[in-house]
Amino acid sequence: METLLGVIVGIGLAAACGFRVFAPLLVMSIAVHAGHLDLSEGWLWIGSWPALISFAVATVAEVAGYYLPWVDNLLDTIATPAAVIAGTMVTASCVSEMSPWLQWATAAIAGGGTAGVVQTGTVVVRGVSSATTAGLGNFVVSSLEFACSLLMAVLAVLIPIMALILVLVIVALAVRHIVRRKRGQPQPVASS
Repeated sequence: METLLGVIVGIGLAAACGFRVFAPLLVMSIAVHAGHLDLSEGWLWIGSWPALISFAVATVAEVAGYYLPWVDNLLDTIATPAAVIAGTMVTASCVSEMSPWLQWATAAIAGGGTAGVVQTGTVVVRGVSSATTAGLGNFVVSSLEFACSLLMAVLAVLIPIMALILVLVIVALAVRHIVRRKRGQPQPVASS
């Protein structure tokens, strides 16, 4: 049961990484300090003071960068692979009592995959916002993404089942939006 709970917490934190890469790591570090989160062996450094300070600085820099018009779109190109890596990392850190192979497979597929889908959804929303408002509406999008990241991370730590339900809803909405967008794009014509 503890392993399943660790996977659920990891997936919730991974989804939060899809919205912002560093905010969930900051929440994790605070939760470890407060005794609300136990990490698997080898990941206890996340709760150290140097890590907490680093995550706090990185969170402030990331959030500030997303409030600069057009810089936010540049950050999305960097944040997409970083979110997948962070999602894999946070899931692996929460999963214990598994063979290393299964731990990392679960982390990569469930954690990295969830973070990737959520991040892809945010990229699409930001692209639509940039196209329709010339980047001026991205302030609102950035604020919502940051709030979602914090909410998801806190829920993952304190109420993991609620976070899992929210993750399922978010992933379903993101996949639906991505599929609709792909269908709306003209398909290349095959040459005869």
